[in-house]
Amino acid sequence: MDLRRLLHPRSIAVVGATDRHGSYAAQTLLNLHTLGYPGQVWGVNPRRSEALGVQCFPSLSDLPFPPDAVVVAIPAAGASAVIEEAGALGCGGAVVYGAGFGEMAAAAGRFGPSGGADSAAAAGGVESERELREAALRHGLPMCGPNGNGIVALHERTALWGDALLPLEPGAVALVSQSGNLAVNALVSRRGLRLHSVVSCGNSVALDPADWVAALAEEAGVRSIALYLEADGDGAHLCEALARCADNGVGVAVLKVGASELGAAAAAAHTGAVAGDQRPFRALVEEAGAAWAGDVHELLELAKALAVPEARTRRGGLAVLTCSGGDSSLAADEAERLGLRLPQFGEATVGRLRALLPAAATVGNPLDYTALVWGELETLRDLVAVVGDDPAVDQVLVFYDQPAGIEGAVDESWTAVREGVLAGAGESASPVIVASTLPELLDDAAAWRFIEAGVPAVAGLRTGLRCVLALQRPAGDPARLREIASASARPPLAANGWLAEHEAKELLRSGGVPVVQGRLAPGEDDAVAALAELGPPVALKLSGPTVWHKSDRGGLVLDVWHEPDVRAAYRRLAALDGAASVLVERMAPPGAELFVAARADAVVPALVVGLGGVWTEALDDVAIVPLPADPERVERALRSLRGAALLTGGRGRRPLDVAAAARLAARTGDLLLGRGLTLIEVNPVLVHERGALAVDALAAG
Repeated sequence: MDLRRLLHPRSIAVVGATDRHGSYAAQTLLNLHTLGYPGQVWGVNPRRSEALGVQCFPSLSDLPFPPDAVVVAIPAAGASAVIEEAGALGCGGAVVYGAGFGEMAAAAGRFGPSGGADSAAAAGGVESERELREAALRHGLPMCGPNGNGIVALHERTALWGDALLPLEPGAVALVSQSGNLAVNALVSRRGLRLHSVVSCGNSVALDPADWVAALAEEAGVRSIALYLEADGDGAHLCEALARCADNGVGVAVLKVGASELGAAAAAAHTGAVAGDQRPFRALVEEAGAAWAGDVHELLELAKALAVPEARTRRGGLAVLTCSGGDSSLAADEAERLGLRLPQFGEATVGRLRALLPAAATVGNPLDYTALVWGELETLRDLVAVVGDDPAVDQVLVFYDQPAGIEGAVDESWTAVREGVLAGAGESASPVIVASTLPELLDDAAAWRFIEAGVPAVAGLRTGLRCVLALQRPAGDPARLREIASASARPPLAANGWLAEHEAKELLRSGGVPVVQGRLAPGEDDAVAALAELGPPVALKLSGPTVWHKSDRGGLVLDVWHEPDVRAAYRRLAALDGAASVLVERMAPPGAELFVAARADAVVPALVVGLGGVWTEALDDVAIVPLPADPERVERALRSLRGAALLTGGRGRRPLDVAAAARLAARTGDLLLGRGLTLIEVNPVLVHERGALAVDALAAG
């Protein structure tokens, strides 16, 4: 759908127009007046001739011409009829504020069945949402909502917005949020945040949040996008949206809720959407070069920093400047936790710094220049410039706090510090970032002064270092993202349920995955014959579509050497489950145990690799790679594991064949995509000094 008319409307109709204080319709009219919207505004209300000075018409069809944007500010029951009319007339798009749609059913599911009127209301909400969606899609009408706050486009002086809005200075950060309250709070934030556009998309029944991201990535003046999600949405659309951001150099920060059971339930209650698995989602976000936020504060600060593209660097040497020893220690600890490198200064830099610093100062990184030079504009300018010129330094982070309400001589000293840092940033060979130590100590006007000069200004010490990390992240590769989008868009084959283990292993063999030798044994004598064919020792195991955790139910016998033991093991296993088969396999030599799984049920198909075998869940040491994934990419993921030394050699261990393990995992991912399966799990994979071997496997169609 083409969203340009909705984002750049030259005419707006407010359906349900009224002058009733507190109503969404009245507030929309007031907001358009507050922002000085220059286009045509009409009201639609068959019972009024005007509302707040705006002429009203009985219906959309009675307007002089079809408007670019239609605001639907009436109860849910009548919304779909308005969308049907707007689509038939050729309007440019619509915003639907109302609640009472699919989110009611989600809330009912969260709080348990209540029956009676509540159940009827939930069912009615689902039906209203279906009708609304079908009307929008039937006419190709872009629609924001329902159950959201709408759209604010500050550069256009446009507010299709039902909440109170103040006059705001536009900037370069766009926000797409499935939470209306988050969007409302962002619009009143005072920390140097200047927004370009805000989209509160609510239930997103006709347009995915990713569709808004893709559209905003093409908007002039947008340098970064903050994205708040309560549902995975369409993975292929998200990949394409992130690819467009990468195409245009637009930074992205993402906050995705629903990691815990409680979080998922809350998300479902609010949006009527089910939150997905976070790890594949985060892997996709990071593959795209985007920043992953831990909370709302971090989301907005990351987006604000990413909107200053001149602050980006692909190298990792960070220098920290502060006037406090305590801040130096905190910064050093947090940098180590994040994996940020604080290099030592070179001899030439040390000499130049000693000439600038008071005797009480110690030259080091972080650099505590002490309060003795506070307010000395030229000294601070030179300190920033000298540190930024050091060959080992690629970024400079300066801590700068400004309390509210300072005046007179005190204000002059703070101004001197600010101007000194700015002057130093202008002379520094490395990009400079400033951060307050506490979030509330970032003055709005001062922060904007920094940002206008190309220096990101971040609220909070820890958040400042997180922004440094985000600015060091390589940009996403649009071709790679579109490759993932293509894999995500492939329709799965018809579901055939779970495969038995022997069937899963035949599947792996057909795809070139090395698998332990073995075969089914239809009877006890045949199991003995398999022992002779394979050579001892062997393992006997149950194999069937419903046999998933063999060791937990006693369905596995290891290290069997002799015929009597094979017979005894076979009889015991056959008695456990008459519907399952018995698989006889050669025992593989010991090796490092890996977990490999390819899954298609996340936001995008993904490959999961980790350490552990039977201890995978306890160790929780996994890396996730969106599919498709070549062996080189998988090998990098394996080497990123916390326990990678078990594979690469450490503490006297010989290095194992990581490349072979990567090839095995990559072929598993290729099989998932090629056969249209939902899941292939290989656990364990044994990695040896030469080669890797799949020992156990599950697969589902």
